[in-house]
Amino acid sequence: MTELLLREEGSSSVVLARASTPRERRARLGRFLLRRPGLVASVLMVLLVLIAAFAPSVLAPGDPNLGVVADKLQAPSAAHLFGTDYLGRDVYTRVVHGASLSLQATVIAVAVALVAGGLIGLLAGFVGRWVDEALMRVVDVLLSIPAILLSLALITALGYGTVKVAIAVGIASVASFARVMRAETMRIRRSTYVEAARSVGTRWYVSLWRHVLPNAAGPVLVLAVLEFGLAILAISSLSFLGYGAPPPAPEWGSLISEGRNYLATSWWLCALPGLTIAATVLSVNRISRALDGEWKR
Repeated sequence: MTELLLREEGSSSVVLARASTPRERRARLGRFLLRRPGLVASVLMVLLVLIAAFAPSVLAPGDPNLGVVADKLQAPSAAHLFGTDYLGRDVYTRVVHGASLSLQATVIAVAVALVAGGLIGLLAGFVGRWVDEALMRVVDVLLSIPAILLSLALITALGYGTVKVAIAVGIASVASFARVMRAETMRIRRSTYVEAARSVGTRWYVSLWRHVLPNAAGPVLVLAVLEFGLAILAISSLSFLGYGAPPPAPEWGSLISEGRNYLATSWWLCALPGLTIAATVLSVNRISRALDGEWKR
């Protein structure tokens, strides 16, 4: 941050500007992170999940589907951090390799909701009149149906599988994105610079692309980060019910579903994958709150 020092000399003022040094910027960043240990832990957790999704062999080099029957149902230990399942497969390795499937579905779901909901809200807020009324009535219908029930209905029509589950979850989340984008578009549309652009003859699609969309996208992107955590929960829930990838694919939800039959004797089969899901969702939510606070500031 630039510091300005004013020094009066007679009738004139001399402005001395001193730019902050890299050392000062690093010190400010260190103080910022020390005041927010929860945010630091959340970022580290998300980084580990991303590494697990894109390079699982770095964290767990073993085969997630290879088991040793003699080692079945072993409790967590130094040899098996998350224990082993009923086939002797290492649960930690399966959780790490399952991050790829779960995050792939989550990214698809959030992308579908962001693109479809963003376009609906952008058109409704910018065009207005009967277009706004028609699109918002569709959004009201989507909001009136619980998201999990709408997802189940769409899966019944589309079929089972990771991608189809992701599309269903994304369509069920369209309404929230449409509402936020519509509100932001209507606010930006009434701004002075948009009115000035119209008064000088700027075409509507140029104003929409250059002025409205970039300024309305901020809160929608923050919502996308928050929706990322909710999508992980929704996809894991549907995978738990058996609508995701077929066995032996190690999706997070299916891992909990497989371990529920052994919950009384082998608690780690459900607890540790469930804690992984909970930690990931809470970390994403913490990051989204930090982004929302910075955007409002």
